[in-house]
Amino acid sequence: MNAVASWWDGVELWIAGLSFVPQVAVVLAVVVPAAVVVAVVADVVLSAVFDARRRIVGKDRPGRVVGEDRPGRVVGEDRPSGVAPAATESRE
Repeated sequence: MNAVASWWDGVELWIAGLSFVPQVAVVLAVVVPAAVVVAVVADVVLSAVFDARRRIVGKDRPGRVVGEDRPGRVVGEDRPSGVAPAATESRE
């Protein structure tokens, strides 16, 4: 662990010794791809967790109207997407 900490300290000192523009370029070259990887992994993991939860709990819970606008995606009402709700009040 000391070897990793020592290496990391060397990297930090090297970045800190650069001028501003190269610092930004180096940090962006590392941080942006790392952020993309973290976002993709989080998306896959959370999608799997929510799909598993949906299978366990069930799509049709009492008191809730559900439908699917495409397979596996639950929406709030039982009608195709893009269709306006029917009028509930009549104008007299």
